[in-house]
Amino acid sequence: MSEQSAQPEYRIEDLAHHSGATVRTIRAYQDRGLLPRPERRGRSNVYGDAHLARLRQIADLLDRGYTLASIKELLEAWDTGRGLGGVLGLVAEVHGPWTDEEAARISRAELDARFGGAPDEAAIREAVELGVLERIADRETEEYLVPSPQELAVAVELYAAGVPLPAITGHLRELRDQVEHIASRFLEFTTEYVFARYLEHRPPTDADAVEAAAMVRRLRPLAQQTVDAELARAMQILATRHLQIHLSPEAPPAKDDEPRSVPLPAAVIRAVQDLTGPDGVAAFVAAAAEQEVQKRTLDTLCSMHPKSEEVRQIH
Repeated sequence: MSEQSAQPEYRIEDLAHHSGATVRTIRAYQDRGLLPRPERRGRSNVYGDAHLARLRQIADLLDRGYTLASIKELLEAWDTGRGLGGVLGLVAEVHGPWTDEEAARISRAELDARFGGAPDEAAIREAVELGVLERIADRETEEYLVPSPQELAVAVELYAAGVPLPAITGHLRELRDQVEHIASRFLEFTTEYVFARYLEHRPPTDADAVEAAAMVRRLRPLAQQTVDAELARAMQILATRHLQIHLSPEAPPAKDDEPRSVPLPAAVIRAVQDLTGPDGVAAFVAAAAEQEVQKRTLDTLCSMHPKSEEVRQIH
């Protein structure tokens, strides 16, 4: 750092040390236009606090999941005077916790004790894959972070009631697909009717971003409140119906003509929505399934015919 200037000055090695970035990364950011060029002093490049602040902003946005391309758009908007404070506030609001629940820690010994006392490495691996547990490195004893203690408590109660661990994790995977679909629909709904006016500019203006962040705070609990209310309503109706069926002295008649719910991966649903829009998903899936059944029926019939090879070529 220069002692002659009132403002701190850094060589690239010093800037890397203070920012936590590598020299190679700093040069790559310069080449991509993410970082202003340094001031040339003779044979040396000189960086200032503005470069250090920019590197910290880039690191923060990368941690929040933004790509370098989108970060460049945000920073260019800021450099042209449109402001970045409100945008960063909106980013922080969306990336912040969507629940008041606090993460907890649990030792491997305590974890094993809650699930019958016998170590189950496969169950641990699956729980880590699902994000129910997160490994804590550099500990003398094996410990895990539990992002949602409530979710773990539900698994413990189900296991104690006799549900096998593979069935619990399988149910969670299925449930996540369905909940992600609900969340996607809620976001589409609120974006269309609420947030579209704040997102007309890319990136949004500073004032619009501030208003959008305030709206996120207002609407954040609504999705969970709606799901809680609808889940309670559905559980009351369906649990009563199930109880009536199982208490009936006669076996319930088979009903093959009633519609049945079939869970689909969230990625498949999103892909169909992109093709048909939200209102056309059910019809598209039904038509695709019907077409596949018809095709397989034709293939079966053709294989039974003496000239099946000729018929297959025709179809």
